[in-house]
Amino acid sequence: MTRHARLLAVLCLWLFAGMVPAAAQQDPAPAAGVARIVAPDTTADATADPAAADPAAADAESPALTDLQALLQRFADDIAKPSRRTIGAVIDEITASGLPGVPVFLQVWGDRELYLHEPDGLFYAIEEQGDDQAALIELSSGDQVAVVNEDDLDQIRPNSGVRELIGAALVKFQLTDTDPARRREALAGIDRAPDASHLEPLRAALETEDDPVLAARMTTLERLLTIAYGETDDARIAAIESLSGSLSVESRGALNPVLTTRRIATAGPPPEGANVATELEPGSDALSEDDAWALLVSADLAPATISTADRNAALIAAIEQGFVGGIAVHQLDTEQARDRAYAALAADGGAAPRITGEDRAEILASHGYYDIYVEPSAAVTGAAEATLAAIRTQVALNQVLDLVLDGLSLASIYFLAAIGLAITFGVMGVINMAHGEFIMMGAYTGYVVQQFVPDYTLSIALAIPLAFAVTFAAGVAMERLVIRWLYSRPLETLLATFGISIALQQLAKNIFGTQARPLTSPGWLDGAWVLNDVVSISYIRIAIFVLGLTFFLLLLFILNRTRLGLEVRAVTQNPRMASSMGINPDRINMLTFGLGSGIAGIAGVAIGLFAQVTSEIGQQYIVQSFMTVVVGGVGNVWGTLAGATMIGFLQKGIEWMNPSNTLAAQTYMIIFIIIFIQFRPKGIIALKGRAAGD
Repeated sequence: MTRHARLLAVLCLWLFAGMVPAAAQQDPAPAAGVARIVAPDTTADATADPAAADPAAADAESPALTDLQALLQRFADDIAKPSRRTIGAVIDEITASGLPGVPVFLQVWGDRELYLHEPDGLFYAIEEQGDDQAALIELSSGDQVAVVNEDDLDQIRPNSGVRELIGAALVKFQLTDTDPARRREALAGIDRAPDASHLEPLRAALETEDDPVLAARMTTLERLLTIAYGETDDARIAAIESLSGSLSVESRGALNPVLTTRRIATAGPPPEGANVATELEPGSDALSEDDAWALLVSADLAPATISTADRNAALIAAIEQGFVGGIAVHQLDTEQARDRAYAALAADGGAAPRITGEDRAEILASHGYYDIYVEPSAAVTGAAEATLAAIRTQVALNQVLDLVLDGLSLASIYFLAAIGLAITFGVMGVINMAHGEFIMMGAYTGYVVQQFVPDYTLSIALAIPLAFAVTFAAGVAMERLVIRWLYSRPLETLLATFGISIALQQLAKNIFGTQARPLTSPGWLDGAWVLNDVVSISYIRIAIFVLGLTFFLLLLFILNRTRLGLEVRAVTQNPRMASSMGINPDRINMLTFGLGSGIAGIAGVAIGLFAQVTSEIGQQYIVQSFMTVVVGGVGNVWGTLAGATMIGFLQKGIEWMNPSNTLAAQTYMIIFIIIFIQFRPKGIIALKGRAAGD
């Protein structure tokens, strides 16, 4: 080596020895948890970085690292690009840290509102500032840190699987939130996606919950989760038995998975330890022979059935020199010949053997068939069976109660629609085919009132007396102009009122058009009275029931406690004697027809609250009105009530037995009524006097 080369080598060694300590001094190893933070280059020219010359500016742009940010930096890559398979442990460790900003972080992360600030590698929420600027919001404190360019931000978008895990972790924070709305939201999230991890946080929150409604909901969810994820059979059984008095759909929905079964076939007894629900018999309603054979095939306990198509395909594939199975192809013109050829082919090992009927029956009889509970604990499934049976009994009883309420509701509607017709028919003997049009007039009166009175409660309060006045006046006019001249001719009266019915319908179409008009109920009539998950009735039906009961009592008072009622009863029983006592039958007939028409108008307002107001609204109830009058007894308020109750319950009962065909229900009802009046032609409560004699 030359002298110059040796000098150059010594110089390099000296320079290398001096640079190593300097590098170690300038670039120490980063502290744990902050590896992504890049320290500023203090050796650079101060003029190149104003922050280097201004320590305050440096502090503003690089804030002190919070405990939460330090924790997040440990899992920065996992948070930025989360995977459902690996993120669970990260979420658990972040949640277990107990740091104050964790709930906020989980919330914004799950809502896809978390951003990575690329220059410093920290995570923030942001607020849009406009002009491509965004404010960085510190997760722990909620303070604004800085305003940066949106190009420096990378939005974190976890997929649905990761968001589900985030939501599960967030639940325990939401359940103890001071805001009841957040706790309610957490319970709704548990209800949507229940998980075993929710059970302990739910129990812990239940101990401190002071809102009785939320506490009741927590108790219900805790029971449902215990049924599915309870630690012991005793805990699960206790939770199951606590539902014995519940009628909710979710209670039944929690018990049904416990009783889920799978069907198996075995060569002998069921597997050891299997929780057998039912032993099945091939050929029964529960298990057909074909289904039993399919079970055997799936369990490799029997060969697959060779179909005709499979047989023919095997024969075709085995043809050699015009023969198959020793039989000439031209002789395979019958099923028997093909079966013989296939049997010969199977005997030679050229095809799978075909099972005969006797062999099939023997194989089926030599195996066992069982429905096995997926739940391994017999004690748990036994408790679920007993509880579900008790719930079914309670549901059946409540369905009967619900049917009774529906029947009463329909009976009140029929009573309102028919009581006016009953009075008219009973006193005057007139078959008024235009009675349905008075119902229509009342409904349209309510609609017109609401066009001028926007307050729905006030408009209905005004519409009821106004509808009575309008239809009362129309009934009086009809009686004076048409009916009074036809008392002794019932057929002509029927035809005349039928013609008036058609004319009134057409007049309504000309005025209001053919479109349905709204008659809106007050807001306090919206919704329904819900007794439980089975029994409910709308507030409108309750209001109509109260209205029908009110008019029933009012009519009883008028007929039994007023002079008008006395005169009406006198004319009904014996018009000639009433006339000889100074009562004017014509006046009574006029007032009675007007009263019956007025009540029909009020019925129209009530019916219009839940039915479409059209020119045909009355025709939907005219048939039931006549049936109510005939079945109950002509001209009798008590009879009309009895007839309406009978028809209402009968129709609802038939609809309950045949819910898919309401037209058939009405047909059966009419047939029953025809049979009924054969035995009681005067109705349930017969009336003495002219109407009865006629």
